[in-house]
Amino acid sequence: MSDQSRSNLLLFFDRPTEPCFMQKGDDAIFQLPDNFYPDKYKTVSSTLANRFGENAQRSIPVRNIALPDLSLPMELPYNDQFSLFVPKHRKMAGKLIDIFMGMRDVDDLQSICSYCQMRLNPYMFNYCLSVAILHREDTKGLNIPTFAETFPDKFMDPKVFRRAREVSTIVPVGNRLPLVIPQNYTAADSDPEQRVAYFREDIGINLHHWHWHLVYPFDAADRAIVNKDRRGELFYYMHQQIIARYSAERLCNNLGRPKRYNDFRSPIEEGYFPKLDSQVASRAWPPRFAGSTIRDIDRPIDQIRSDVSQLEIWRDRFLQAIETMSVTLPNGRQMPLDEETGIDVLGNLMESSIISRNRGYYGDLHNMGHVFISYSHDPDHRNLEQFGVMGDSATAMRDPIFYRWHAYIDDIFQLYKNKLPPYPAERLDFPGIRVSSIGIEGSSGANLLNTQWEQSTVELGRGLDFTPRGSVLARFTHLQHDEFNYVIDVNNSSGSDMMGTVRIFMAPILDEGGNQLSFDEQRRLMIELDKFTEALPAGTRTIRRRSLDSSVTIPYERTFRNQNTRPGDPGSAQSAEFDFCGCGWPHHMLIPKGTDRGYPIVVFCMISNWNEDRVIQDLVGSCNDAASYCGIRDRKYPDRRSMGYPFDRPTPASSITDFMTPNMAVQQCTIRFTNATRQRGQQG
Repeated sequence: MSDQSRSNLLLFFDRPTEPCFMQKGDDAIFQLPDNFYPDKYKTVSSTLANRFGENAQRSIPVRNIALPDLSLPMELPYNDQFSLFVPKHRKMAGKLIDIFMGMRDVDDLQSICSYCQMRLNPYMFNYCLSVAILHREDTKGLNIPTFAETFPDKFMDPKVFRRAREVSTIVPVGNRLPLVIPQNYTAADSDPEQRVAYFREDIGINLHHWHWHLVYPFDAADRAIVNKDRRGELFYYMHQQIIARYSAERLCNNLGRPKRYNDFRSPIEEGYFPKLDSQVASRAWPPRFAGSTIRDIDRPIDQIRSDVSQLEIWRDRFLQAIETMSVTLPNGRQMPLDEETGIDVLGNLMESSIISRNRGYYGDLHNMGHVFISYSHDPDHRNLEQFGVMGDSATAMRDPIFYRWHAYIDDIFQLYKNKLPPYPAERLDFPGIRVSSIGIEGSSGANLLNTQWEQSTVELGRGLDFTPRGSVLARFTHLQHDEFNYVIDVNNSSGSDMMGTVRIFMAPILDEGGNQLSFDEQRRLMIELDKFTEALPAGTRTIRRRSLDSSVTIPYERTFRNQNTRPGDPGSAQSAEFDFCGCGWPHHMLIPKGTDRGYPIVVFCMISNWNEDRVIQDLVGSCNDAASYCGIRDRKYPDRRSMGYPFDRPTPASSITDFMTPNMAVQQCTIRFTNATRQRGQQG
């Protein structure tokens, strides 16, 4: 099997609603067997093949295979929206993933894709093919184009596409100027929530959420695709960190922390008008008016019939499991929730993937919360409306209610964490190791972090179906920080060389009213900035670490990566790493915005004993640069401690100073925001 035939699969991501007998990529067309053409094209199949083939430099023959039963995935109409949160859609996607995974080789996969691409819902097709490419042995390392290039309509103001069509029709390639995507276009400045629209509507943040759910699918016949190491705990931790990070952003903008959405009978105060159009469904995404209430859903078309009381029943069962520190298994037996794996079990029950220990009893609380909210405008389908942005993992984080819902989900997990005993000093300390200081070294001096706006570009050409070919760039504005170094002074008095895990966190100091946060509140707002292994030779040394090397984030180039600028040959080990690395928090959002006066934060550093933290495994050829949120491809999570350690448990300490052992240090720092915009590539 040639690398070329593998990389031909990536052509299915190009112009997703154009049939695959039209030109794909720069110069290729698929030569389809006559019986693969949909009925509407069958009578003219030879004419079409000639018409589109004559300009193609490369013609890809498609093998005529016996087609599997596609009746289940075909049930989703071509022009509908697709949601992983809707149980019926999950089943259809699970079936299609199984079909793609079951193809005996890449050529057969290419054949079934050629057939499906013209018939199946484009969003579902893209998702299932992406999951299959990520998980098949013979396609690992193929670099899936970033979702924002394939379906840019999920990420930006639709006015951009009208201008893009105009430019691509009139202006020759090479002379096209980048289009400008407006910032903060969804509401007036008089709406307080608009102060953090730059965070919620950030393209990189929404891509992170989509990609995470791609790496951790809910459903597939092959359990190994779903049952990844500590998956449930990672679901808890990744979303907990998003809430902590968003809370800091709100505090910088004079807003309170997100209010838990825990009363399913009361109105949702915030409205949200997404101002997005679906190019596939040819519909605007529906809004949610302020004061909407979730209502019982009866939508036969989506096979959803569920009452709000069902959410309350599932919630109460979770609370009971935490109260008794045990979950009920399908056979009625009780399984204790222990200190080590309890959070993983609860995370899998909450996310409700196929590895939930008892889906029948604990249900589908997290996903159905998304579904109820996303159908609040049309719960019985009388207006023939599709779901709102909360129903799609690529758009959900745009809506303020996402953070209120997840703040409540996190509260439930915290009830369990609060029942665990505090860490005793010996589980925090690292005898012989003393961290005497942590500091920040940046372009503006010590312990000062700078933020401002930055303009970057994204390629739209791949997603502009039925328009003239060629690159169309769009320029968008996002938050950015000046890069900096952590400077950590360590003394090893043990007399021998040691290895340590360096853990760096940041948290606000003051609450909404300008008062000091209690330590219990502050520890829940700790944002993990980095975690890395470091040799600690006997004596004193200074560790310097670049902010760019964070274990949480992926660099800009990977969030908005261009398909054509990847390392290694398609399918090489080098590019396989790159592929999983599409999962990670966008680096430009590592640091909260701060304020123009300077926003006070605390930076915390701890060095723990690597011999107690380490997971023995071979990491060669595995992408682990954003392992904190995404884990490592085909490997165990690279840290034995609980995610969020040492702040994941309650503590009797009344302040961070009381909490600290000698292997920890803190430093108060300031984040200063400058309301100016620079072009990408300029560092202030």
